[in-house]
Amino acid sequence: MVLVVKTESKLYLIKNDRTIKEYHVVFGANPKGHKFTEGDERTPEGRYILDYKKNDSSFYKAIHISYPNEQDKQKGKQAGVNPGCCIMIHGQKNGLGWFSWISQRFNWTDGCIAVTNSEMDDIWNSVNVGTPIKIVP
Repeated sequence: MVLVVKTESKLYLIKNDRTIKEYHVVFGANPKGHKFTEGDERTPEGRYILDYKKNDSSFYKAIHISYPNEQDKQKGKQAGVNPGCCIMIHGQKNGLGWFSWISQRFNWTDGCIAVTNSEMDDIWNSVNVGTPIKIVP
């Protein structure tokens, strides 16, 4: 299984080069361009790994993306900035899942990738830790 996220607001679950599922996603408030520094409200672009699942998140389930990788850390170090961390795929803010019919219409995260809670259940059950994710413009 591979996840591909396109910044046109789609996440694709792909198995054996075939799209299995497609989800509408939202990003941070500043979604254009690769994440560079903490607080820029951007989502990283590139190849990463889903490296752990978190049941006790502030959001409905969360799967961590391995950002920053070594290249991101080097770029941040060279520029004298913190590249940020804790980028995840997650559902809605705990207690606000009912609000997804509105919140999924605009970019509201700090750089994470958000889906509805039912979609998060589906993704959670479909991918394992170690699954590659490719985030492309």
